Amino acid sequence: MEAARLATLEDVKRITELARQAIDELRTQRGGRLWASREARAEPLDTSLIAAIGDAVHRVIVGTVDDAVVGYAVAHLEHLRDERPLAVIDDLYVEPDARGVGVGEALMDLLVPWAEEHRCAGIDAFTLPGNRATKNFFEAHGLTARAILVHRDLGGAG
Repeated sequence: MEAARLATLEDVKRITELARQAIDELRTQRGGRLWASREARAEPLDTSLIAAIGDAVHRVIVGTVDDAVVGYAVAHLEHLRDERPLAVIDDLYVEPDARGVGVGEALMDLLVPWAEEHRCAGIDAFTLPGNRATKNFFEAHGLTARAILVHRDLGGAG
């Protein structure tokens, strides 16, 4: 049975493994190489996850199937210029073999009420261009595009 719960320090090793899988998977997609260098969770992953679990402005959740951790989500609160809070989903990942059975939905079912409890103006999340499955997932939860980031690759060093 799929479910979600708050992450604990005992989950950090597994979440770190999932975060690396997410970065490796997304790095190969259109825009993924730059995303991995700019927006992806930075190393050391475990250190940032431990900090997030212990921080009141973050929410770290694990998604499970039969109590095995197969996904995770990390969100944080930031304040807009008018001082209203905004919930930002930094990470949301479910292992490929566990997709389509409700784990992502269970993660969102804990993130959305958390944002509502904090009286957030909204929830932001990031998806790479062409990643229809992720776009459709977020749209099913009421998130729609509010901006489009454009980029020109100049090749640069590396």
